[in-house]
Amino acid sequence: MKNKLMGFILLTVLTCLNISCDTSTDIVQVKLALDWYPNANHIGLYIAQEKGYFEEENLKVEIYTPSDPSTVLQTVASGADDFGMNYQPDVLIARSEGVPVISVLGMVQHPLNSIMALQSSGNKTPKDLKGKKVGYPGIPWNEDALNTMLESDGLNGLEDIELVNVGWELGLSMISETVDAIIGAYFTHESILLKNEGHPVNVMRMEEWGVPDYYELVMVTSEDYLSENANVVGRFTRAVRKGYTDAISDPQTGVDILKKYAPEIDEDIDRPGADLLQDLWKGKNGRFGTQEERRWVSFSNWMKARNIIDANLDPKAAFTDKFSSESGRWIK
Repeated sequence: MKNKLMGFILLTVLTCLNISCDTSTDIVQVKLALDWYPNANHIGLYIAQEKGYFEEENLKVEIYTPSDPSTVLQTVASGADDFGMNYQPDVLIARSEGVPVISVLGMVQHPLNSIMALQSSGNKTPKDLKGKKVGYPGIPWNEDALNTMLESDGLNGLEDIELVNVGWELGLSMISETVDAIIGAYFTHESILLKNEGHPVNVMRMEEWGVPDYYELVMVTSEDYLSENANVVGRFTRAVRKGYTDAISDPQTGVDILKKYAPEIDEDIDRPGADLLQDLWKGKNGRFGTQEERRWVSFSNWMKARNIIDANLDPKAAFTDKFSSESGRWIK
């Protein structure tokens, strides 16, 4: 009997060590920096807030939009923010520059960034853009993506078009006929905005024209925070998964909740946007949050071949998929 009791105690201790049992009732304060102002991409976060999923994990989460969203990876790496929403390409670029951030959830499973051209222009595929002007926001790797898409449709890449840096006036530059097409806008947002304003567009998706499929949005934390607070990361990601699972089941109720927290949203954009995102939130086996090694490797190889990131960067160190299911090692 004594041996059985000792065995049971040992098993319990080992189990708790493996899955980070937490007997603390202390509330943990968590800061989450968004990648942009609240929109349909963030519905699951606000569902988790509204339905008490964070509270169930003894977490008090502050969700906010930074004054400069381009600094999210730096503020997460420095510890000023505990988590941040960001983009797989930017995570790889940051790590190549020595910024110690790591992706813990795949939020949007496929690229949203795309080429758009007004339907009235007749430009339907990349080859239709030969000799024309294409606007972009000045993001260097977008040039490489555009080049790949043009080459995949038989053109000589960027030399066959005129590239114009229009900043973030992407839609306006196309409507005003400053450019014939744009890249750098989301088909789940800008295409809807343009359609609502009477300018329907043709969308050319990156992964359909030669660019390896990648995760448009990911949830990141720092290597230090993950190492020191793995249990908190597990609890946080579990609550986020619950929120997005609800969003997948009922995106329109999710928009209702989003509007409660961010009344300034444009429902005419975010409601159809949420419907488009519904399937894009689904990862491997239909589950939210999954990340696959082959996709991180494939996309990083594409970036390395174009000298966007260091050739020696290990993409497998840029993410972990251990928080995408209840079987994750750190999930309580």
